[in-house]
Amino acid sequence: MYNATEQFAEFNKANVAQASKIAAIAMGNAEKLMKLGMNTARNALEQSIENAQAVASVKDVQELFALRAKLAETGVQSALAYSKNLYEIASEAQAELTAASEESWSSYTRGVAKWVDSAAQAAPAGSDVAVNAFKSTVAATTAAFDQFQKATKQVVNLADASVRAAATSAAKAAPKGRRAA
Repeated sequence: MYNATEQFAEFNKANVAQASKIAAIAMGNAEKLMKLGMNTARNALEQSIENAQAVASVKDVQELFALRAKLAETGVQSALAYSKNLYEIASEAQAELTAASEESWSSYTRGVAKWVDSAAQAAPAGSDVAVNAFKSTVAATTAAFDQFQKATKQVVNLADASVRAAATSAAKAAPKGRRAA
């Protein structure tokens, strides 16, 4: 027999579990961002002290220009490393959240299919046409969302590859540009 209350309770339990999982992912990534920020601040402070000591020990203009170039290169490398770490954390978070949403969608579609089957079995005689139309609508909606999800994955992968290629190019070009200056 079809029991909507039980199915609704199961659906709510699944939603609570999914919300808890997403909250755990968010908290874990917030912790990673906080650690990155603290490490970056600590490194920046240490680097500033070293730089101040190096500037204080400069004896002539030639040495000052050489030090300036070295400090600029170190600064660019630090900024690139920070950006790379930040991007890695964001990419990892996006992948975890995507996996969680895919799992949730899969569970949801299974639940809807189960609900439709249960409702169809409990439907009054002669409602076959309406039930089949509803099943067809649910199947078409699920297929459309699956296609949208696949297209979104492709766009995300393309964007990720583009960002990684740009970061690699920037890392390679940065030292060359400073040497010419």
